[in-house]
Amino acid sequence: MSEVDFERRIIHELEIIKAELINIKEHMVDVDTILSEEERMLVEESFEHEKEKKLVSLSEFKKNL
Repeated sequence: MSEVDFERRIIHELEIIKAELINIKEHMVDVDTILSEEERMLVEESFEHEKEKKLVSLSEFKKNL
């Protein structure tokens, strides 16, 4: 195998690896978007409080401190 052929093969392999990395990045899940069971329950509870008008604004909360 000549040096030119070897370089072409390396470049080809690098192009394949680059394409695979792009594909992985596009389909990778952001771990910050996954909720734990506890977090999911807190979000549900917050929605319930919102429906029941139990939420307090930050400015109102600060006034009460």
